[in-house]
Amino acid sequence: MTSFSIIGTGNMATAISGVLRAGGSAVDLVPHEEVGTRDLTGDVVVLAVPYPAVDSVLTAYGDALAGRTVVDITNPLNFETFDSLVVPVGSSAASEIQDKLPRSHVLKAFNTNFAATLSSGTVGEERTTVLIAGDDEQAKATLAAAVEAGGLGAVDAGSLARAHELEALGFLQLTLAAGEKISWTGGFAVVR
Repeated sequence: MTSFSIIGTGNMATAISGVLRAGGSAVDLVPHEEVGTRDLTGDVVVLAVPYPAVDSVLTAYGDALAGRTVVDITNPLNFETFDSLVVPVGSSAASEIQDKLPRSHVLKAFNTNFAATLSSGTVGEERTTVLIAGDDEQAKATLAAAVEAGGLGAVDAGSLARAHELEALGFLQLTLAAGEKISWTGGFAVVR
């Protein structure tokens, strides 16, 4: 059984923890205000915080993250204008995190899902699917197994370089929902 530490306690953290617990994983939620003062117990650490908070989490836990899988769920949006990503063109938040954590296995996942679809397990009539990108095959397989045990689908989206496209997809989905073009209980589904 894989153990998870989820940094954050918002809607996404709660939804992800529900999926993982439903699959039998041990989950420890770390409130943002306890970052740096609370030990990380999980083999896998999920960064369920807004993108601007990532650097402070990495500073607080840098050495503790060595050797662990770190899951980045962020969408690095410009929250002032809501019309662009704030990472360099061709890059991704996940790639930047991997550069800062060279001894960790960084994965991009959950950023193309809304909390409601993780909790319900469906997007419309389709089963919710989590897209996972990363360079470590075992880390991806471990996360996929935990997600599938929790009742959702999981798809290996390729190397960490694919995080760029996942973040673009997450950005599009968020702007559509914010513009009331789609529902926050909807989103994109993967049909196989």
